[in-house]
Amino acid sequence: MTTLNLPGSLSRSLSIGLCALLFGAAVQAQALPDAIAKTKVIKVAVNSIYPPMEYKDPESGELIGFDIDLGNAIAKQLGVKLDWQESAFEQLLPSLATGRVDMVLSGMSDVPGRRDAADFLDYLNSGAQFYILSGAQGSAIHQPADLCGKSVGTSRSTSFPADTAAWSATHCVGKAPVAVAGTEDTSAARMQLKQGRIVAGVQGSETLPYAMKLEPNTYKPIGEPFATSPEGIAIAKSNPKLRDAVKAALDKLIANGTYSAIVAKWGLQSSAVQQLTMNGAK
Repeated sequence: MTTLNLPGSLSRSLSIGLCALLFGAAVQAQALPDAIAKTKVIKVAVNSIYPPMEYKDPESGELIGFDIDLGNAIAKQLGVKLDWQESAFEQLLPSLATGRVDMVLSGMSDVPGRRDAADFLDYLNSGAQFYILSGAQGSAIHQPADLCGKSVGTSRSTSFPADTAAWSATHCVGKAPVAVAGTEDTSAARMQLKQGRIVAGVQGSETLPYAMKLEPNTYKPIGEPFATSPEGIAIAKSNPKLRDAVKAALDKLIANGTYSAIVAKWGLQSSAVQQLTMNGAK
């Protein structure tokens, strides 16, 4: 073994740097809950029917989307792997409450009624958006107020039915209210719109552009997004260690540009956040 004789100041600097590196690694390991630190696996619930957030690649059948890329980047930052567990949307939070999963990363809106048992790390902006068919079929609708007394469809498992009803109560005073039609999911709402069973639909402002790209000249947004809310990663309030570890990882991804790169890949620049917040904090 060769011994290097380094100047005192350089030797001290190297020692300090090495200690800082080792301490940083130790802090990261300690930040994770014991069970996850041991297995190096985080179980994540996802409802893979919400492109471009999460969906199945039609050719490979693999999970892809913004949330998938972001989740995998978080995992790399934490030195763990993700075990993606697919579930119906209405079962996402119950799976978290019963401990079957460690967190939910599935384009879920952070709304007050969901914060009783979970903390939300808000990583993307969203809003309920009215849309109609382009062309002659939608020619009678020029502004959101024209939807009063009309049938509007949206996924029943989201907050959009309640958002739409609340919008109607405020904007259709003295008129017939919007008739909210709950559908299985957003794709079912678009199908009902094409079939003429509803006059308009409501979908997340971050996902509608993707649907419009897939079916050019088919859909047209009406007005601006309403009932805006952030989308958040849900983690049980009983698991603050994991929440804080994921938050620290996300903060780093935002700071080093990884978050922005994933946002750009999926064309979600208009929905990106500048910094991470929690539980709807402004």
